[in-house]
Amino acid sequence: MHTVGSGAADRVDVEVTAQSVDAAARELVLRVRVRPRGALGAAEGTAPVADLRLQTSVATLGDLAFAAHERLAPKDVQVALTGGSISDYPFDTYDTDIEFWAVLGGEPVPVRMLFSNNDTLFSIAVTPPSSGREAVLGLRLSRSGSLLVFAVFMMVVMWALATSVLLGAWFLTMRRQGLVWPALAWMAATLFALAAFRNTAPGTPPIGCVMDWFAFFWAETVIAVCLIIVVTVGIRTALRAGDDRPA
Repeated sequence: MHTVGSGAADRVDVEVTAQSVDAAARELVLRVRVRPRGALGAAEGTAPVADLRLQTSVATLGDLAFAAHERLAPKDVQVALTGGSISDYPFDTYDTDIEFWAVLGGEPVPVRMLFSNNDTLFSIAVTPPSSGREAVLGLRLSRSGSLLVFAVFMMVVMWALATSVLLGAWFLTMRRQGLVWPALAWMAATLFALAAFRNTAPGTPPIGCVMDWFAFFWAETVIAVCLIIVVTVGIRTALRAGDDRPA
């Protein structure tokens, strides 16, 4: 958890948790829980003593308002992301900032922000303000380490399957094995299974992302070409063997 802002006894604590990141919509969803402390809170900090309004940064879609002496319930807010592109998956990164200012009963009051991340698919690097007194954080979002490792593993598997099919095709064509139906079934199954395997990538990357250009498109091309070559050579071998048979 990262903490920035005022340490005054009479302040408003804003607990901010990153719930999810929608890279396609370029949006970060935050769950915000507000707790007035000291003389600013009533009912043990569960309600403000006056009308409370939280003003946010430009990137945040809307401010938050709470009525006096009413229980403070958590609220979800959306924050726009800048920079990066989902087509760079799994190496895409995004930037944004979150800020909070509190106005209680028409008067500004100190604010302390506590930030944490609950999205397992993204890691968030936090840049606090230089003064350490403002409730402001700069965020850089990138894919989590586990997702990155799994995505790279998927690319390695795609190339390994394509290489296996390539070696199998080379063996069949060099040995003039003809139409070996189990081998053809394996190649065709690999061609279609690779597409289903690619769609299991976490984060639902779009078609045409970096992972596709690094591995998927090439692997599919290699397997399809090998299958066509094996069928073509196999048919020619079978026809030649039929012509060589004595009448």
